[in-house]
Amino acid sequence: MERFTLKDGLYLYPTPAGAYFAISAPETDKPRRFLTRLLQQEQTPQLNIEQLQKLTEIDDEDKALQLLLYCQKLGWVQGVDTPLRAPHAALEEILPELLGKISESGKVLLADDQGFYLACSGFAHEVAEELSALSAELATVHKRRSGLLINNMGISSHAWAIVDPFGNSQIGFWPMFVGKQRFVLAITGVPHFNQAEFVTLAWALITRYLTKAADISN
Repeated sequence: MERFTLKDGLYLYPTPAGAYFAISAPETDKPRRFLTRLLQQEQTPQLNIEQLQKLTEIDDEDKALQLLLYCQKLGWVQGVDTPLRAPHAALEEILPELLGKISESGKVLLADDQGFYLACSGFAHEVAEELSALSAELATVHKRRSGLLINNMGISSHAWAIVDPFGNSQIGFWPMFVGKQRFVLAITGVPHFNQAEFVTLAWALITRYLTKAADISN
């Protein structure tokens, strides 16, 4: 087996694509657990074999390295030169600015699984309320018809969109799964999930709803 070595002096950080993969589905395969554990950290961990084995939950050094290589090839992880800290400000303070950066139109909201919005950017209050309720209804439809979409048609995405005659999304509903919590991003036009703000958004939600829930249960 080919041997790999870790580059010294780097800190492990998910890319926007990695953050999206971590929260885009409720399944808990090894890569998704690894990326989620990365986003549970208070600070980007130093890249060494001990940290990697802890984050991947794999004791075998070679297998842990193989998982890291797999995620690297898919563009899900990156090494940064300086450590970054998880966002600590209250969600209501940081969410509107983060949300505004991940939509081309600036119109985006974050709703919970009950159909209530937590924060929004660019939408009037009444519109945000209606869109949040719609996101919950779409989640119910998706759950009811997931067998058809996944098993019969091979469509694994949980996102829904209302499209124009050319197939372009007018508004999309993108679920974010954080442990047992389900959130939805409702975005008009083109989403910009390839921004650093999307990583921060996922990091903030996982820190708030998954890491703290684990602390309480322990």
